[in-house]
Amino acid sequence: MSYRDKKLMSLAGIDYSNKTLDELKALFRKVLDNGMHGLCFSLYEEGQKPGDIISEQQVRRRMEIIKPYTSWVRTFSCTDGNEFIPKVARELGIKTLVGAWLGDDPEINEREVAGLIQLAKEGFVDIAAVGNEVLYRGDLSEDELLDFMARVKKEIPDVPMGTVDAYYEFSNRPRLGEASDVILANCYPYWEGCGFEYSLVYIKQMYYQAMHAGRGKKVIITETGWPSQGESLKDAHPSVENAMKYFINIQKWASQDDIESFYFSSFDESWKVGAEGDVGAYWGIWDKNEKLKY
Repeated sequence: MSYRDKKLMSLAGIDYSNKTLDELKALFRKVLDNGMHGLCFSLYEEGQKPGDIISEQQVRRRMEIIKPYTSWVRTFSCTDGNEFIPKVARELGIKTLVGAWLGDDPEINEREVAGLIQLAKEGFVDIAAVGNEVLYRGDLSEDELLDFMARVKKEIPDVPMGTVDAYYEFSNRPRLGEASDVILANCYPYWEGCGFEYSLVYIKQMYYQAMHAGRGKKVIITETGWPSQGESLKDAHPSVENAMKYFINIQKWASQDDIESFYFSSFDESWKVGAEGDVGAYWGIWDKNEKLKY
């Protein structure tokens, strides 16, 4: 092995060069069984999509599957059945990062914020997230988002609150960090075309950039992951092997450096193909049929 290859292996976190696929799967399962800080909750079965009404029974079934492996669960909405997620999680002893989905529909935004406030007042919210990548998508202005954040904080002052967005938004928009109790940063080396070999060092750079922007406030990685199938993005190649390796690297780094992170995602969801291309359907640890993929 050349010096360059050895250097790449060290940046990757673990030397996988001599591991067979079966050995990699065994290591993945060992890391999974050790548990993780947090997991993003995938709500929708095959044929379902945001806007569909989801039953408590479906939420409960999926929550029981992930329960042995995570201490926290992250939600993205407070309506249409998503409100069952923090309630079932609390019952099962799982902590919650609960999100209100904000977009370009004022009526939906009002319902979401009201739902978040109600869930928090009922004791089901450990951390409140006001919006997910709202500024990244351009659905609201910075001032509009800050107004929503101020409203939520006024109603639930004792619940830590922030907004989830791409890590660099907190550098570009200092008022976001000032208005947040905790910095909630999405960090995806894959979506920036980073090759797997450099992905661990790259996400560390993302994390420390968010820390610098937060000026001493806690930073939580609210999403990170790697797809197991789909088209490549520059040097980032989806594959079963890369998805397993990335998961292992992230969990080991998070454990060693006491990083709070939420892995994306729990289950594959086919509806994401529309927004993200074919890779959108393959971010889960479990497949769309709720079977462990690896």
